[in-house]
Amino acid sequence: MENKAPSLKVEGLSTFYGEVPAIMDVSMEIRRGEVVTMVGANGAGKSTVIKSVSGILKPNAGRVKLFGEDVTGYNADALVKRGLSVVPEGRRLFSEMTLKENLELGAYTRSDRSGVRRDMERVLSLFPELKPRLTTLAGKFSGGQQQMVAVARALMSNPRVLLLDEPTIGLAPVIVDRISALLLEIANSGVDILVVEQNAEVALEIAHRAYVLEGGRVIAQGDAKTLAQSEQIQKAYLGI
Repeated sequence: MENKAPSLKVEGLSTFYGEVPAIMDVSMEIRRGEVVTMVGANGAGKSTVIKSVSGILKPNAGRVKLFGEDVTGYNADALVKRGLSVVPEGRRLFSEMTLKENLELGAYTRSDRSGVRRDMERVLSLFPELKPRLTTLAGKFSGGQQQMVAVARALMSNPRVLLLDEPTIGLAPVIVDRISALLLEIANSGVDILVVEQNAEVALEIAHRAYVLEGGRVIAQGDAKTLAQSEQIQKAYLGI
């Protein structure tokens, strides 16, 4: 991967829950054309990084830059309008609304109706198994299908940077493989991706670069394939 200007750059980010630090001095970046992963055990602070970057939490210290613009502390709506979208942990679908209605909500910041219709067709082409079920309630889909709906909904904002929080958690291996392939397809379409995962094996396999989070701090970073071969990472996260 050639060196490119970062689409997302995080510098010295610290976020507290009350007096308790959840993440401390986290720095990371996503370069144009990359899939980046952040791996770590449950409670390492991975979700807090996502929430702090995406405007759900306000960091106590540090900076977030999106395409060179300082967006530290911006709310989620402002960041979506600037090209950043999130697939949250647990999917957070509107279960009593149809697939079509969930997708339309993903485009709530957009006023270009013709563009939204075009993007719905484009997004559904990535998920052919969902296309015939536009009128199905989101709560009627299987867990794997709901995860696909969550990704599709995030894509409806037409993002340039996509953050995913534990996208494979609780899914069967065959669905994990499907989600992984979809993320690579999305990346190849020009969307830069950060995947936060406990499933380090899957994450390191699809990523260009990786960060390892432990106790709220980045303890290792580098080429994903190289990290996957590290004895420390293999023992701690890959069960080898």
